[in-house]
Amino acid sequence: DPRNLSLTKKKERKAREKETKERESRYSNGHLFTSLSVSATTLCSACNKSITAKEALSCPTCNVTIHNRCRDTLANCAKMKQKQQRLALVRNTATLHNVALRSKNPILKERPSSAIYPSETLRQSFLGSRKGRSTLSLNKSVSTNNIAGSLNDDSPVGLRRILSHSTDSLNFRNRAMSMESLNDEGEMYYASMLEELEKDGKDFEADSWSLAVDSSYLQSQRKDVIKRQDVIYELIQTELNHVRTLRIMEGVFRRGMLEEVLMEMGVVHAIFPCLDQLLSIHSNFLSQLLQRRNNSLAPSSTRNFTIQKLGDILVEQFSGQNAEEMRKCYVEFCSRHLKAVKLYKELLARDKRFQQFIRRVSRGSLLRRHGVQECILLVTQRITKYPVLIKRILDNTKGNEEESKSLADSLTLIRELLCSVDQQVQELERAQRLQEIQSRLDPRAETKVKGGGVFGGGELLRRRLIHEGALLWKTAQGSRLKDVHVLLMTDILVFMQEKDQKYVFPCLDKPAVLCLQNLIVRDIANQERGMFLISHSTPPEMYELHAASKQDRNTWMKLIQRTVSKSESTQFLAPTTRRTA
Repeated sequence: DPRNLSLTKKKERKAREKETKERESRYSNGHLFTSLSVSATTLCSACNKSITAKEALSCPTCNVTIHNRCRDTLANCAKMKQKQQRLALVRNTATLHNVALRSKNPILKERPSSAIYPSETLRQSFLGSRKGRSTLSLNKSVSTNNIAGSLNDDSPVGLRRILSHSTDSLNFRNRAMSMESLNDEGEMYYASMLEELEKDGKDFEADSWSLAVDSSYLQSQRKDVIKRQDVIYELIQTELNHVRTLRIMEGVFRRGMLEEVLMEMGVVHAIFPCLDQLLSIHSNFLSQLLQRRNNSLAPSSTRNFTIQKLGDILVEQFSGQNAEEMRKCYVEFCSRHLKAVKLYKELLARDKRFQQFIRRVSRGSLLRRHGVQECILLVTQRITKYPVLIKRILDNTKGNEEESKSLADSLTLIRELLCSVDQQVQELERAQRLQEIQSRLDPRAETKVKGGGVFGGGELLRRRLIHEGALLWKTAQGSRLKDVHVLLMTDILVFMQEKDQKYVFPCLDKPAVLCLQNLIVRDIANQERGMFLISHSTPPEMYELHAASKQDRNTWMKLIQRTVSKSESTQFLAPTTRRTA
């Protein structure tokens, strides 16, 4: 029957469409989502809010759990992306292999390079020039491939976090380049600088001191002397690379942005803060190191040297006025690091003239591994390298008590300097974050506190932010958990909720501001993510809060207990809090 046949085809078509929609709904940004039953305290990986069992989705590839509504806001699946990259690499390898086989066939004519690349310049930029390449290269210790793994667990938390955030977005120059802007040689812009840097680095082209000196001179040295000189050589070599990075930032990028792209000075300074001061500090330090190397040359030799004394230079560099200048510069540079990279990306996305400038100068051998983002990151990373290098020099210094003491003193000084920089960077970041939160707080938002006072948004900026994050608040009326954003301040805990992209104070069964004075913190038995906060008020108030994980809960408890013990407040909100009529 034709009618039944038509109905059958319609049903099959609808079934196929339904299956296609279901398949598409499961895929989002490379994720393969499946429905999942979750507990009431599970938080969404995208928005950090609690998930109910009906709307939970999970990607088995990368193990994230999110709301159904947050599916499109989640970043691309990292593991799926890695799989696609491996498949693409396999396909490209196979393609290149086939091309190589075809090129061996005498019947087929080889295509001219002009048929593949529009110009000789572009061909060289992709395949590499046939001329002798520059011997300048970054030392292994400052390679961008080793940035993420260069910091150990003893490194300061703030700098570790900055570096980990930055490493994710280093390879911006791997994107396709516009053909129109590649019409001249990028190296012409900094040819004189390339020549000058090659001259400065000619004595440190070898990978180590053992390879830089004559073999006969090397064989006459003890093993501990060789190890010590190798580390000293690495210190000087990496300092040379650091100065080179600063000079590229100053002589190529900053000069070009001001003179060629015609950017405002304030914008360029925001991307490269304290550049002149940093260049002066490290150029002077490098000059002292190179002078000590020249004074340590063996008679009648220009390459054989043994540095017997170095601790005095290091103590001078990391103490007194020199240390104070380094501290100020690195605090400012590191605290502005993330904003500088963000501003650079925004300018690169919208300014055509800036895009052409970056493409042009980035083609030369000098800048193949020295993009703007790489340079900023390498400068941020440099101060964390000194303790490791000095410790290795100290470990290989034998039989010289005076030198060992100087090295030990310099190691103590650089560690104190590094901790001071890290602490102040965190303070500045938290102050900026507190201003952002206060700007998002509804101007009309206020909440009552114990004693009849009223707490408004202006009270936030009178305090320092210690810690912040999302928690779940269990109310007394039932078992429902409320999403709250919690601020741990110097003397109070503040609970907020997000509404229409604004922060408001929650209207729940307890005050949204909790005094830390004599606050008691306890974990909840049989609930590894829960904790109780018991106030010292009359009558006492007990808050039940749940974190995303046991580790997160432990972090909150530790920080709250530490802040309670340090709290110096003697009167709660007395100076400026308004009183209700």
